[in-house]
Amino acid sequence: MSALLALALVSTYLSYVLFAIVLAYVLTPVQRRLEEHVRSMTAAILLIVASILVVFIPLAYVLAIAIQQGVTLLTPLQEGEISPDGIQGRLESIGYVVDFELLYETYQEPITDGVQSLALGTLSAVSGLPDVLIGFTVTAFVLFALLRDGDRLLAWLRSVVPIRDGVQRDLLEQLDNLMWASVVGNVAVAAIQAGLIGIGLVVAGIPGVVFLIVATFVLALLPLVGAFGVWVPVSTYLFVIGRPVAGGAFLVYGSVVSASDMYLRPALIGRSGTINVAIIVVGIFGGVVLFGAIGLFIGPVVLGGAKIVLDLSARERGQSTTG
Repeated sequence: MSALLALALVSTYLSYVLFAIVLAYVLTPVQRRLEEHVRSMTAAILLIVASILVVFIPLAYVLAIAIQQGVTLLTPLQEGEISPDGIQGRLESIGYVVDFELLYETYQEPITDGVQSLALGTLSAVSGLPDVLIGFTVTAFVLFALLRDGDRLLAWLRSVVPIRDGVQRDLLEQLDNLMWASVVGNVAVAAIQAGLIGIGLVVAGIPGVVFLIVATFVLALLPLVGAFGVWVPVSTYLFVIGRPVAGGAFLVYGSVVSASDMYLRPALIGRSGTINVAIIVVGIFGGVVLFGAIGLFIGPVVLGGAKIVLDLSARERGQSTTG
């Protein structure tokens, strides 16, 4: 009964607890280095404070600029400076025929649903700001505990889980590989591609660079979308405003950046081996629905972890049967 109540309590802020676990996974190597010079509690406090000052505050500042630029980019649409008819006319003048009316009629329902969901999500985020602050407080305390006592917690889990030591080692090793691929590797690839697209945006003189870089980073985390979701509209925009050379150059450049995905992922995620694409796709989108933004990283780990557990269970059953 007490275990069920504990699970119910944790589930109220599950996404923030999972966020703390992801951060602890990333920061634990630094924690171990710091512990060589100071006490574990001091190292954990210093690391959390440094992360807030060096990473999270600058990140919040960048996101604020991105939102401001995003609103600025919408101004020409609101004032009618850029209209579907104008874009269609420009495209037809260079030999591309696109019927925006037909496109809108075809995709009217998903477009409307998407806009409504975005509006409701924004309202929910604003109205739930106190809850978010409480959630991040939970994240900070859980992160502190994991950094300071992570080894002892892991040892306790290994002692209470009724699984052989060899199987536990295999499970932890494969989960570590999954975490590396989903958290470290995926974020690194997205950051590199966003940076490369950002350089191209600056060279091309595109407005709202910070907003587009952030959009590229988010889209690059998603399978089947990637940086393609930014450089194609930007290339189209350059063609529409009468800069075909720049548009063509950016089209080629964006294609090269997207193609780099095939080389970057094996280089950065090589230690994890091959991860089934279906696990990544279902894990990411299902994770976002269940856990919010942190589901981008946790979803594939949860789904891949379930597969690992089933594989190890099948292996154990096979060994016990032959034995």
